[in-house]
Amino acid sequence: MIMACLVALVQCFAGSDVVNWRSYYATKDNAWKAHYLEVFDNGMREALCCLGRVRYLSVLEEDEVYSVARLLGDLVAYRASGTGHLELLAGLALLQRHGQSPRSFEDSMEAPDGLIQEAAALHKFAEAAYTGPLLDFGRNPFLFPCAWLYRQGLLAPWARNRWPILDGDNWWRGHAAAFLKHVNLTPEVLRRGRVNQAKCEAAYFIVVLHHLRSVVVAVRGTETPEDLITDGLCKECILSAEDLHGLMNSHVHPDVKLSVESSFPHYGHSGILGAAQDLFRQIDGNPGDYDAECKSSGFLSSLLGAGCECDGYDVRIVGHSLGGAIAALLGIKLYRRYRNLHVFAYGPLPCVDAVVADACSEFVTSCNYCTVTRYQN
Repeated sequence: MIMACLVALVQCFAGSDVVNWRSYYATKDNAWKAHYLEVFDNGMREALCCLGRVRYLSVLEEDEVYSVARLLGDLVAYRASGTGHLELLAGLALLQRHGQSPRSFEDSMEAPDGLIQEAAALHKFAEAAYTGPLLDFGRNPFLFPCAWLYRQGLLAPWARNRWPILDGDNWWRGHAAAFLKHVNLTPEVLRRGRVNQAKCEAAYFIVVLHHLRSVVVAVRGTETPEDLITDGLCKECILSAEDLHGLMNSHVHPDVKLSVESSFPHYGHSGILGAAQDLFRQIDGNPGDYDAECKSSGFLSSLLGAGCECDGYDVRIVGHSLGGAIAALLGIKLYRRYRNLHVFAYGPLPCVDAVVADACSEFVTSCNYCTVTRYQN
């Protein structure tokens, strides 16, 4: 299967048809894009079918696979003029070198030691959210099947009743077991989670840490074909006032609120925004209620509401890569209701414009290359 995918990819970029028809495609950009849209669309559907996603085999012009294929087709349109891949990479390197931000690191705000330590302590939850074989493969490419089966608890299926029931988990509750084993916590701390998803639906885990007086929401990054589709739905979309209502309330600094309100429209990554909106409905419910004073019917409110089990606890949302970007947008939506909220995004994808990134710097910390900066890239 891997060889078939590699052959299809090589043929897509360097097949003989590209050479034979280059003179025609050089003057027909739309024909070039349509050709590669079809190549990518068919190739992705066949690959998804091999991975067990048979539903994507049917061709629908406006589904998510078609949208990703169209973006990829536009991406390789440079081949019409005869430009090679190395020439493109060299050009991008030059653009990056001459287009670097003129702002000096001396003007950046130094993150407090306490924030750095908290980011380091919570990183294990973002890592533990990868309950599939990807995490174990990265740690030990040769013995990862054994390590994954052990972490999933499949070697001791009689212990399945110990683990919490998560939405979409397998019959032996292996994803709950894998998450808890990685963070080395007891089963009662894991209160809710989801591991099955379609496109734009993130896997997540909600943990209550009484000894730290914190509720942690861990969002998984890219691990399944559906996550790859969410990554690929990268066309910009307009962020509505509802998406940004956490930045437009009374306890946000007036200058921050003014900068957001005076510079509409704002833009974000469409796939990540869709996943954040779905996750908001999953864990907090009542999406039409944007007043912090009003009660929500969501799960977080049942934990953190007045007089509830976790009344007064901190809210921490963590995630790596795709999960970090979803966590950032989710934090923006929740910040109005939970003022003691903070997001730690480890190596997140670009997901918002520069104005929104600066505005959420008080409660979103992006961690890249073992450094902590007070902005969301």
